[in-house]
Amino acid sequence: MNGRSAHAALPPSLRSSLGPIAGLAALVVLALGVLYAGDGEPGRVDRWVVRPTADSVRPPWRNVALALDFLGEPVGAAMLLVAVVTGCLLLRRPRTAVLAVAGAGLTVGAATLLKSVVGRTIHGDDNLSYPSGHTAFATALALVVALLAVGRLGLARTAGTSLALTAALVAGASMGWAQVALGAHYPTDVLGGWCAALTVVPATAWLIDRWADRLEGRLEGRSADRSADPVVTPPAGPIAGPPADAGRQERR
Repeated sequence: MNGRSAHAALPPSLRSSLGPIAGLAALVVLALGVLYAGDGEPGRVDRWVVRPTADSVRPPWRNVALALDFLGEPVGAAMLLVAVVTGCLLLRRPRTAVLAVAGAGLTVGAATLLKSVVGRTIHGDDNLSYPSGHTAFATALALVVALLAVGRLGLARTAGTSLALTAALVAGASMGWAQVALGAHYPTDVLGGWCAALTVVPATAWLIDRWADRLEGRLEGRSADRSADPVVTPPAGPIAGPPADAGRQERR
């Protein structure tokens, strides 16, 4: 494993597995978006899981749900993001630090855009619900941390993929439960947010690695060109002696 692969945002061992998973997740996002476009009621799957209401969970579990929900709000999300970026920089993984910001940002941006396009609502026409941005953010950040761990530990394909999917599932299920319990989203909104993160984060990591590899290649090429340039030194001339009339001046 060379230096670039060791510090890659997307570990090489996961590229062949997360690629198809990202493609499948994108299909799920699109399929659910088409299925529930313009809808304002829970679907058959949503009713089978639970009918979202404001009283889906009571204390003390409601307090847990509110705490998880806070981690998806701007202040809580910023705190989590700063912690992850700081950890990446301390571990000397700048690519993963960039992925934490870009991956989470693009995932939330994609979820926000899809909400406007799909137009699914909950508890009124002003509350767009599909997909869940909170679930997408939590899943994206957990996936970034998992990719960091896979790279640091040098895990193989099977172990690395299992770790990444487990981290994404735990984070997505936890935040998704909170969103459904608080009546903010339908269960299928949560699934859409989870799949959105699985789509965006691996693709973003791959793009970051390609860009960083090209940049490092150019810098190495420039360094090699400079070291290969011959050093031109002026020819050494005869050693100049004292002027001929110096002795005459001393005699005078």
